[in-house]
Amino acid sequence: MAYARVNDVNLYFEVHGEGEPLVLIIGHGSNALRWFRQIPELSRHYRVITFDNRGAGRSDAPDMPYTMAIMADDVAGLLDYLKIDRTHVWGTALGGFIAQEFALRYPQRVLSLILGCAATGGPHAVWRQPGEARDADRTRLEQLPREERVQRGLSNMFSQGFIKSRPDVIEQFVTNAMAFVTPPHGFTRQSEAIRSFDSYDRLPSMRIPALVISAADDQIVPPVNSHIIAERIPGAELMVLEGRGHGYYVEAAEEVNRIVLEFLARHPRMDRGNSAKPVV
Repeated sequence: MAYARVNDVNLYFEVHGEGEPLVLIIGHGSNALRWFRQIPELSRHYRVITFDNRGAGRSDAPDMPYTMAIMADDVAGLLDYLKIDRTHVWGTALGGFIAQEFALRYPQRVLSLILGCAATGGPHAVWRQPGEARDADRTRLEQLPREERVQRGLSNMFSQGFIKSRPDVIEQFVTNAMAFVTPPHGFTRQSEAIRSFDSYDRLPSMRIPALVISAADDQIVPPVNSHIIAERIPGAELMVLEGRGHGYYVEAAEEVNRIVLEFLARHPRMDRGNSAKPVV
């Protein structure tokens, strides 16, 4: 198990494969095991870095205010620890919020940006419930036993067809989620970071190749948010996955991995040549 001391917290991280670096940033209350359907394929072509955000998984969970800026600085600190100057970045859900903030704060360090099921935050974000209702639901969910909480969340993450047809993947997903318990205050502090985040007015200044992935049946972050992001980032590509939900990267892993690899291959690191292995 590898840890980096970053901004006064210990961040758990893993590195898989060789080539150009690709950082994967996971969502709210989750751990890096969520990427179990990405790491084997992506690491054939890239040096894949995964980690648990502060407040979740195996990383420290200080009970103090979190902001997206702090969490983006964690990413920068981890890259410094690994001596990586520039990288591709893929963030999903909360990870997509962090990835936006990281790209806005450290544009010189981002080769390309992938944002899945994310939002701009602030008054332009579209939610299914007002903030108070979302927080109340989250609080009730966090008070349930861990296994019941994970099981209840499956219907928000995946289609019923996928749950029924791929019990092997669902079992692995649940096992990974159960492996490391995120403390309730970790969820709360990450929620605070989401509530205070707003990238809407800053996104037009971004000059980074960007791919925005929208899951048409997302029950957690309404897909209209991806459309807003894609409209705000100059030149951004938008990919809409029909019939997929918030867990698109698990449910549609083969399709999503192909889309991501094709996008990354179009944006290699030009100043030192493309060290990524070709996609075959």
